[in-house]
Amino acid sequence: MELVEATSDDAERLAEYWFALATAMEPYADLNEVAYDDAEPAQPGVRGWFDDEDTAAFLLTVDDDRVGYLRLRSGKHPSRTHSSSLDIVDLYVAPEHRDSGHGGDALDDVERIARERGVDYVEVSCEWENDGARRFYEDNGFEPKQVTYTRRVD
Repeated sequence: MELVEATSDDAERLAEYWFALATAMEPYADLNEVAYDDAEPAQPGVRGWFDDEDTAAFLLTVDDDRVGYLRLRSGKHPSRTHSSSLDIVDLYVAPEHRDSGHGGDALDDVERIARERGVDYVEVSCEWENDGARRFYEDNGFEPKQVTYTRRVD
């Protein structure tokens, strides 16, 4: 598996992957309800990723086949000794390519990128009820650090 940095030309494919990931998260909380019926309306938002200097998107490729995507964002906590982070915003491997090690390989690449950028740590979040994602990240060396709570504003 190889990470290939995405460009705005990849927005359609990225939007499809984002939509698949987002809709897969819908069952975990009503706040995850996606506002679209398909990926096309998400394309302008995905194109916006390329205007954000703190965000990078990558396609996961195997033998020139695209099997998923990864989106990273640089973060800072200036009041902390370990102040710089690389946040995994999205990691998606298409269902037909899962259980082949591609997600773990992507995490290894994220760690390499983090070292190259000189950041202190990598962080990721997932839905609390998503046992598969929690197990995946824990199996790949991530430790739980905090819990995020939400409150709907009606």
